[in-house]
Amino acid sequence: MAPTTIQTQTTQKTPTSVKFTSKTKEASFADWETFKFNPIRESTVSRAMTRRYFADLDKYTESDIVIIGAGSAGLSAAYILGKNRPDLKVAIIEASVSPGGGCWLGGQLFSAMVVRKPGHLFLDDLGLKYDDEGDYVVVKHAAYFMSTLLSKVLEFPNIKLFNATAVEDVITRQDESGLRLTGVVTNWTLVSLNHDTQSCMDPNTINCNVVISASGHDGPFGAGTAKRMSQLSQIELGHMRGLDMNTAEDAIVKGTREVIPGLVVTGMELAEIDGSNRMGPTFGAMVLSGVKAAESALNVLETRKAQNEADIKSLNHKC
Repeated sequence: MAPTTIQTQTTQKTPTSVKFTSKTKEASFADWETFKFNPIRESTVSRAMTRRYFADLDKYTESDIVIIGAGSAGLSAAYILGKNRPDLKVAIIEASVSPGGGCWLGGQLFSAMVVRKPGHLFLDDLGLKYDDEGDYVVVKHAAYFMSTLLSKVLEFPNIKLFNATAVEDVITRQDESGLRLTGVVTNWTLVSLNHDTQSCMDPNTINCNVVISASGHDGPFGAGTAKRMSQLSQIELGHMRGLDMNTAEDAIVKGTREVIPGLVVTGMELAEIDGSNRMGPTFGAMVLSGVKAAESALNVLETRKAQNEADIKSLNHKC
């Protein structure tokens, strides 16, 4: 592979591989005396960002699938969707400025990441290296896994991540068969956290055919969709039990499903619904629950899409 080059005003190509002078043996990566960035006006920077952001808002306000939460389960689901269905529009809504959830560290500020088999097969698909310890593998740093997964998800042209954005509520439709989710209600996270200190600040909306909720169990927005469904009397919360790795991981993966029409729940948010155990710092269930969430969403997508299109047709007929 050719070395990356730095473009300068006076030199078309300056290799960034190190060069040593014959006398001093000093390192030299570029001709810094003549180096200069290309000119730019400050407003150009603002327009470059806002033009693209608002174009994305316009594009993804009607999405096929919305994923709530960009942690290990939500991003694993996004990766599977992006890889297998490039025709779908997938919006990821993440409340934090930094995506990744709790998967930047293994546990208690320790960096290594433990994945029980067969979760390592997902790591193989990502091309990650790890130490094989028999029944489990160890990635040298959880950030290595998360940064790799995140970069691959963001490369997909049909997936958009909206971070620093919170899901405040869901969009619902009621018919003879019951309640169905048809989208999410969003706001800037800083606005959502300050409703009590300001006057009313109305949210935004995204319509979709399936919502995958992967908001975890911790933090101000943890298990947000599950709690909202409980308020709407659609589910009864089981509340997460104490830590038991051997039962927790199997339960999370097997329990990943469409909980009510239009809503697939994945990851640790499921523990609040099903009353399963927490698992602590082992991540095999997170990635495989994400895989199953993508599978579950795809298996109901056409049915939910047909229902939503019927709603739109009925609404247009009334108008």
